[in-house]
Amino acid sequence: MAEVAEDLSSEEKVSNSNQFAIVKTGGKQYRVECGDVLVIEKISVEPGEKIQFNEILTIGGTKPTFGRPFIKGAGVQAEVLEQVKGPKVINFVRRRRKHSSKRTKGHRQQYTVVRITEIVPKQAVNSSHSAGAGVTRI
Repeated sequence: MAEVAEDLSSEEKVSNSNQFAIVKTGGKQYRVECGDVLVIEKISVEPGEKIQFNEILTIGGTKPTFGRPFIKGAGVQAEVLEQVKGPKVINFVRRRRKHSSKRTKGHRQQYTVVRITEIVPKQAVNSSHSAGAGVTRI
């Protein structure tokens, strides 16, 4: 009996090691696994805080689960590493011929860097502290 329990626990570890989820945040979809580091659109949380993504489209592995459009009660937990800015994009506008005007403006997109810590098939945290659409502070 103990041998069977050990076999089952080793199978669960294998299935969790190749488990992935497809998360929607910032209008984009990301395929994530535990330990992945993502650069996503800025969400208003401090570095070091733990968050949970609630808009999960798919949880894959040995038994994949698909949402319509989201999986009810599923979540992906992550830790916020830092808030960063992307490279500067310069927009130069010059009007031709008699309109001798020029305009230069720049933009730096803000991003949040997160590390995925856990994929939860059924939601374990019920928190009302929202950090944005589909994101909850833990």
